[in-house]
Order: sequence, then structure tokens, then C-alpha cells
Amino acid sequence: MDFNDELFAKLMADMYGPLPRQGPGSPETTRRAFELLGQMPEQPKVLDVGCGTGAQTMELAKLTPGHVIGLDVFDWALDGLAKKVEVAGLIGRVHTIQQSMDAMEFPEETFDLIWSEGALYIMGFENALKACRKLLKPGGYLAASEASWFREDPPDELREFWMVGYPDIQTVDDNLQLIADCGYEVLGHFHLPDATWWDDYYTPMLKLLPQLREKYSGVPDALAMLDENDTEMEMHKKYSAFYGYEFFVCRRSD
Repeated sequence: MDFNDELFAKLMADMYGPLPRQGPGSPETTRRAFELLGQMPEQPKVLDVGCGTGAQTMELAKLTPGHVIGLDVFDWALDGLAKKVEVAGLIGRVHTIQQSMDAMEFPEETFDLIWSEGALYIMGFENALKACRKLLKPGGYLAASEASWFREDPPDELREFWMVGYPDIQTVDDNLQLIADCGYEVLGHFHLPDATWWDDYYTPMLKLLPQLREKYSGVPDALAMLDENDTEMEMHKKYSAFYGYEFFVCRRSD
């Protein structure tokens, strides 16, 4: 069986769809980042880029009475968010839209707040910062978590792992400078605690992997992806002091 786009999407749904979150994070860190924001309109317009099944999207809907849009490329992710919205009685205030973040189709200066947890790296952080700035109203806010080096002396094994998976990873200080260079004022930033990698992400993923290996036993490329997840978790167990997600909260400067 060829590892085509349809099968890749199916594997992504099977691997990430059942998880409480599709990446590191927690309600507490979402709220902590939100508290760093300045004053916003009474009913702000909010965009959550790469929302997944919407754990943080739903938290944002609790934190603001505004209009929240969850954007993702995968229909399984948006279906998961839509179910949460329906159960919470938020139809009409929280919406989903299926778009690639590389081609977001909104007028410039649409949003008061753009949010993204662990997703902007897909565009490349610099490209994402520039794209989001165009969509923010003057003085609008961007809050995003980005994989970053916490130390400048990572072991060779770890550096080689990241050079394959995300060669553009930078130090926190380098990312702060990049944010400033792209036209933002940084309001605050913080490390995501180690528990945010495990509680709702890696630990439930570990429980899923055996059954996924059985299901995709005849698909070498799929098994290779599952092995990559194992390697990623092992890297984090060994080297979490050297890297992680940094949550950056900033404002468009004009």
C-alpha cells in the first residue's frame, strides 16, 4: 500500500485525533498567556491558528466573550472542535474554518487577537509572524508557543534530532529578537512546564501506539512515523532541560 495523502491524513487522525491535545499545553498555560495581554475590545475577534480539536480554543471562549475562529487544515480536527462547541452551547460564537495556515484568506487587519499553540513552526516562525501581523488590527495581539532552545549547548544527539525535524529552531533570545524585528512589542514570555508535554499529549499517545502499530503493520512509512514519535518522546525524557516550548505574548507595534 502506498503512503499517499489520503492514508497520511488517516494516520494523523488516528494518531492525534483521540488525544486531549495535539501538542504540549494545558488550560493553565493558556490562561497564563492570556493574562499577559493588554486591554482588548469588549467583544474581540479571535483567530486560533492550527487549532486541532480545540482544547485551547474552548479555553479562549471562556476567557473572552468575543467571536473565536478555529482554523485547521484537517477535517477530523475541526469536527472534534465542532462537537465541543455544540456540547458547550457556543454555536454562533465559536466557528471553524478549514484552511491551510500558509494561505489564510482573511482581509488585512481583521483580528484583535491571534492565538497559536505549537503550530506556527509549520510555516516557519518568521513567515508566520509576518503573516499574522498583516491580519492583526493596529495594536492587536499575538500569543504563540514556539519550540525553542533553552540552552545554547545541546548535546549532539539532540541537535541532530532537531536539525532533521525542525532545523529553524532558535534560542529564546533569538526568537525574542525575531519577534521585535517583525514588528511586535513583547509583553511577556515563559517556558511551558514539563508536565504540559506529558499529561494530555505524550502519555495518552504512548497508550495509542501499540494499537496503531498493529493497524498499520503493513505500511512501512506509517510505522516509520510512529517510530519517530517514540524517538521524540525519548529525546524529551533525556533532554527536556535543553529545549521546549516558549509561550510568547506580544502586540503589533505601529
